[in-house]
Amino acid sequence: MQEENPFKKIAHPPQETPSDFKVKVMAEIARMKLFQEMAGLFMFNYPKAAKTFFEKKKKS
Repeated sequence: MQEENPFKKIAHPPQETPSDFKVKVMAEIARMKLFQEMAGLFMFNYPKAAKTFFEKKKKS
């Protein structure tokens, strides 16, 4: 006996997403991508900066 999948009923019939919701979602995605890129740049440069900060400078 096969049971009916309740998830197939969720979006039927398909409906158009409101445009204001689409704009909000895309803005949130852009914001998260910006934070991700900024964090990536910081984490990429942080170890090198910390290393140079804590290294003892050689005297000539």
